[in-house]
Amino acid sequence: MTTVSADAPVSGSPPADILGRAMLPVFCVGLLVCAWMVARTDPVMPSHSVTRYDRPSTPPPPVEPLELKAVAPKDALAINKAVPFSTAPNPAAHPFFLASTSPDYARSLDCLAAVGLYEAGSGDADGQRAVIQVVLNRLRHPAFPKTICGVVFQGSERRTGCQFTFTCDGAMRRVPSTEAWERARTVARQMLGGFVYNSVGHSTHYHTDWVVPYWSASLDKVAAVGTHLFFRWTGWWGTPGAFRNSYAGGEPAIGQLAGLSDAHRGGAVQMADGATAALETVANPALLARYDKTIVRDGDSFIVPFGRKVSPDSFPSLALAACGTLDHCKVMGWAEIAETPRSFPIDPTALAGMSFSYLRDRKTGFEKALWNCDEFARTDKRDCMKQRTVTAQETRAPRTGKERVSMQDFRTALMKPAAEPEEAPVPIPARPKPKSIPMATDQP
Repeated sequence: MTTVSADAPVSGSPPADILGRAMLPVFCVGLLVCAWMVARTDPVMPSHSVTRYDRPSTPPPPVEPLELKAVAPKDALAINKAVPFSTAPNPAAHPFFLASTSPDYARSLDCLAAVGLYEAGSGDADGQRAVIQVVLNRLRHPAFPKTICGVVFQGSERRTGCQFTFTCDGAMRRVPSTEAWERARTVARQMLGGFVYNSVGHSTHYHTDWVVPYWSASLDKVAAVGTHLFFRWTGWWGTPGAFRNSYAGGEPAIGQLAGLSDAHRGGAVQMADGATAALETVANPALLARYDKTIVRDGDSFIVPFGRKVSPDSFPSLALAACGTLDHCKVMGWAEIAETPRSFPIDPTALAGMSFSYLRDRKTGFEKALWNCDEFARTDKRDCMKQRTVTAQETRAPRTGKERVSMQDFRTALMKPAAEPEEAPVPIPARPKPKSIPMATDQP
């Protein structure tokens, strides 16, 4: 009798281990097919998870200014609440990193701090992060500038072109406390270090819930942070694939930030007829142009020749650039170069033709910018300086030395009715209003 071991192969059949190895690939393929079929039929899989967009052949959508519909705040709240949030995926943006050793770091930091502080308020760190995330999203999108400060101050030289309202509505004339500014810089520093505010995703637009911009109905509403609603473009231009542009660097100096930021105080500001005002040190401006276009300084007082090529809405930013961090500052500006005084003291006749003034007294909390509304119409009449007449006695009085006018006297002369003159005033011919003021055209 022949004994057959349990481990020995039966004559005429292949060994069991050979069969096992042969069947293993077939078994694995079967598992993969089953898994694919389950995934295709899984009832909890949201249909939008497989939504795809093809990149359009058309250019990016136009960037519209923040123009509001004429809607009362209570009605705006109801309108905005009725708009549903998008149910499509809302993936977070990629982190943005900028090394603190970069030559662009200081200017980028303060531009982000400014937009966070003025747009979201000093006590809302999450609101600041959400706003800054929108700036960083725009930076990576082909529809916007490729520098941080360029994004924040895009269109700020125009009356209706600014993208962030604080850059063109006079808000920056309100100087924040040192503590509020440093808190905003801390948030900005965090965002430049790679922090991502996930909930706003790839949003490129936002507005407060008590207003209704014209563009809001055409975008996807994706998030709410405090009283701000956040939106992204529909279709491919709102998907992560559209946010592929790289940071260009070369941050510009922003004159409006010169009063808050050392990094922006050392830059250049466009002045009259193409001349450039270089703000080299705190409150020590020197104009790198012809001798007749210099900024004249006497203590805390400045004479600035703006020229006709500068938008009147830019006057405050140039005044802030001249004042730097001075606690007391007085800026007097003229739009006509030929009428600009060349030195102190200023002749009363020339003073009556002044186009713009800026006064700051931080000890009393006073800060005011005023325009000559005979030259430049202002929507808010409180922005108009008082028209000043010159007495015959003033025109005859000899003026020697550097007679100084106190801040209080200057403020009174510009903002309060003047006393009746003892003699008949000498009429000053009215200067005609300019037909148009050329504006910047940096918006796509």
